[in-house]
Amino acid sequence: MTLDPITMAGNKARGKRPMYFKDSDTDRLMAILMAVAGELAVARERIDTLERLLDARGLLEREAIDRYEPDSEASQERGLWHQEFIARILRVVQQEIEQFDEDSQARRQAHKENVSATTELEDLIEELANT
Repeated sequence: MTLDPITMAGNKARGKRPMYFKDSDTDRLMAILMAVAGELAVARERIDTLERLLDARGLLEREAIDRYEPDSEASQERGLWHQEFIARILRVVQQEIEQFDEDSQARRQAHKENVSATTELEDLIEELANT
């Protein structure tokens, strides 16, 4: 089974999203900021570990990292990673857009059903009036 990080970023938690600030926009921004901070902290720890291990074993000097220029394959892989990263970071915004779309569709359907019911009721009234 292959895991798709972009799809996984869209997974929703159960229940209503808690609000910590008076303004929901501030809550969304804070959720995005904390997701970025979490990603950055994990990445920084892993990078530090790798640099220390490589340097301690004499396999790579830390300065070589600063001089590295990625080839096209590495650039392509990094581009894909960036897309996945942005999907994870903007998950809260994507979920709100999806909820808005679902609510809009539900409103349109309810309006359509209401118009249909109204038309059927008008037809029935007209039919009863003509009998």
